[in-house]
Amino acid sequence: MAKGMREIKRQIKSVQSTKQITKAMEMVAAAKLRKAQEKAEAARPYSEKLKEVVASIASSTQGIQHPMLESRPVKKTAYLIITSDRGLAGGYNANILRQVNLTLKERHNSQNDYELFVIGRKGRDYFKRREIAMASTTTDLSDSPSFADIKSIAHEAVRGFELAEFDELYICYNRFVNALTQIPTVERLLPMETPEVSAAEGPTASYEYEPSAEAVLEVLLPRYAETLIYGALLNGKASELGAKMTAMGNATKNASKLINDLSLTYNRARQAAITQEITEIVAGANAAQG
Repeated sequence: MAKGMREIKRQIKSVQSTKQITKAMEMVAAAKLRKAQEKAEAARPYSEKLKEVVASIASSTQGIQHPMLESRPVKKTAYLIITSDRGLAGGYNANILRQVNLTLKERHNSQNDYELFVIGRKGRDYFKRREIAMASTTTDLSDSPSFADIKSIAHEAVRGFELAEFDELYICYNRFVNALTQIPTVERLLPMETPEVSAAEGPTASYEYEPSAEAVLEVLLPRYAETLIYGALLNGKASELGAKMTAMGNATKNASKLINDLSLTYNRARQAAITQEITEIVAGANAAQG
């Protein structure tokens, strides 16, 4: 009995230690989530201004042509997939990888029909285990990534579409709703739909382009597409941190419940041991009197 009680006590201490770790990780994820949301908000004005300029050029130029705006028969499709480098994030990676896998099975008959660009170690390892070739990978991103961290893979994906190496480019990521909800999303990025000029009230900006509107568009469209990829990365990072915070919160609650259950078991065992000792003392006293 004493040996069993010592084992229960050791389990309680072990779970208490785990609870302290998960609670700390929950608080860290919550702090990083706020920073990730702030960074996503800070990047939005740049993206919106690029969109405004592209829309202005497209609306003021007749017969505008650019490979990134032109639909063509789809022979090959590319997917840029955003996952995390580390786990302990609940279903964050499993959800988006399941959605991507389902999309690939529904839309393609062969691996030759698509090309993968993968951000995050979890995604890279997932496709490597299944022997699915990847065109490019990027790993070891910080919890507050900069555009420079993914510039290479974003440029490679956008450039591949411009050079007609593939005919569509989709971006796959977890769209952040709140800390509890992240929606696996597969969106077409290229060919790009021409942004519409917003019908805002009041004066609107008028632009003059040198050497020409078409030349400016030639530079802006790839940069705009890369900016959208970076925006999706920031959104995915917020989703990852939200999922981590939720997962660690659930782990802390489960640890508390397990500690309560073990404590109840320990108290019952202790009570049983005391009862047994009293019974033995009484029996011994009765035997001595007899």
